[in-house]
Amino acid sequence: MPASIMESCLHQKSLMNMSEKFKNSTFQVRLPLFLGLALATGILIGANGFQPSGNNPQGTAKSYLKFRDILSYIDRDYVDTVNVEELSDFAINQMLEKLDPHTAYIPASEMDVARSYLEGDFDGIGVEFNIFKDTVQIVAPLSGGPSEAVGLQAGDKIIKVDGKNIAGAGITTQGVFEKLRGSKGTKVNLTILRRNEKKPMDFTVTRNKIPTVSVETGYMVDNHTGYIKVTRFSANTYDEFKSTLVKLKKKGMDRLILDLRGNPGGYMDRATRMADEFISGNKKIVYTDGKGTKYDNETFAHVRGEFEDGPVIVLIDEGSASASEIVSGALQDNDRALIVGRRSFGKGLVQMPIPLNDGSELRLTISRYYTPSGRSIQKPYTEGMEDYEMDILNRFQHGEFFHPDSIKFNDSLKYKTLHGRVVYGGGGIMPDVFVARDTLEVTNYLNELYSKNLVREFALTYYQDHKADLQKMPFDKFKSTFEVSDKMLDNINKEAKDLKIKYNDQEFKRSKNLLKNNIKAYIARSVYGPEGLYPIFHETDPDFQQALKLFDQANKLNKGYVQLGINKFRVEN
Repeated sequence: MPASIMESCLHQKSLMNMSEKFKNSTFQVRLPLFLGLALATGILIGANGFQPSGNNPQGTAKSYLKFRDILSYIDRDYVDTVNVEELSDFAINQMLEKLDPHTAYIPASEMDVARSYLEGDFDGIGVEFNIFKDTVQIVAPLSGGPSEAVGLQAGDKIIKVDGKNIAGAGITTQGVFEKLRGSKGTKVNLTILRRNEKKPMDFTVTRNKIPTVSVETGYMVDNHTGYIKVTRFSANTYDEFKSTLVKLKKKGMDRLILDLRGNPGGYMDRATRMADEFISGNKKIVYTDGKGTKYDNETFAHVRGEFEDGPVIVLIDEGSASASEIVSGALQDNDRALIVGRRSFGKGLVQMPIPLNDGSELRLTISRYYTPSGRSIQKPYTEGMEDYEMDILNRFQHGEFFHPDSIKFNDSLKYKTLHGRVVYGGGGIMPDVFVARDTLEVTNYLNELYSKNLVREFALTYYQDHKADLQKMPFDKFKSTFEVSDKMLDNINKEAKDLKIKYNDQEFKRSKNLLKNNIKAYIARSVYGPEGLYPIFHETDPDFQQALKLFDQANKLNKGYVQLGINKFRVEN
């Protein structure tokens, strides 16, 4: 990954102020749009000229001419000089908001960003970075990448790119991306500050193809239990997942936790191929239904999967959307996996990318996703965009993250799984086992530490100061013996004071154990990579810990012994 955003989301989401977190911006709501692309067939429709609709040719032609005439009059006769391209983009966006929350127009200037969410790789210098105190700091050069080759190190601070200052107020992650990315073979000059070096150091890095990783980690929890974390469904996701699954099976895995929490989705065919690894025979995985039959499609299992037998638990939450919901819905409806966590996002509209002449793109909703039992994944959006954007916040305020009984099911949307369990439609995938969000240790003080990026920075500095000793220590020894001391906590509190974070002793004591866990996990990330990060984070992860206790239920489900009804098993913290 080019930045630590994906990694940080794992726990920072739970450490953000809850009301602020769930005020979805338009970008947050439409993020699954960028990721939840179209049909696996990859339909592309050119826009090389005006073509009236076959349904209403006179109406579309009349409206087209009207819009063209108004834009021409404005450009020619309006009293002030205007940017007609900006006006056109604005009008298009306003028009599309009358349709659904996920149909969108992406200007040419934003296409690189939109594509980057789904690319299997990109051209760049290959570093993971954070922004701390208005300075870009390298968390780690990616293994085998061009930055590692020239000698950039974890902890290096990038202060100039091609001679221009990059540090300072207002620097953003996107701004850093724009400066560091570029075509393969091009060069970029970096000026960095390195700890214990008196003078800035200059490096010339030749950009190259950098693989992105969507399977964040896969490791053995114990001698039988495997864990795989999938962060999105991009071009390489299925291949990464398959190789990780095979690797864990060779290590003795006979039961699996598949973590799709916070996964906003992506390519549909990667999701269906992943589901096919678990589902035997030719059972249905997902189907789509659109206007007429043009975009109707059914997908069935058709290959001998790597893990068609053995208990599976899938972790989902309110951030699991689109392709994540296809996988979890297919496994739930086929009684193949126990779904654990909280109700998923509810993004079940299929977009088709339509390239336009100027390099921009229309992503038009052409159909809906349905699970094998017939449930529509898409949540309602008839009350308008504002209501849709506030849905996650409303769920939080109504107590859905803490009490499953706050969810009201409509009997008209009752469906049954392959073996007769009751499931409900109406938006999102409701887990078989509800696990309440645990906010006991989450305090405003801890939120402030994270908002200033202090926890990650503190762990990185500690790693730099103790690098030689840490790198000699096997991970198992680190995990069992390393302790975040009270002195370390005192130091982080002193740094917080320097950053004008007001100390609150009561809140600090409430968050102390979680803070110690997070610092330790981030130190492990610097030493051992993601394989060190997740096993330590999971020690304080309530969803994960409850999943470990539920394999008896998952095994019964796998053997065909099911309990009828919904949510027979609930865990509340």
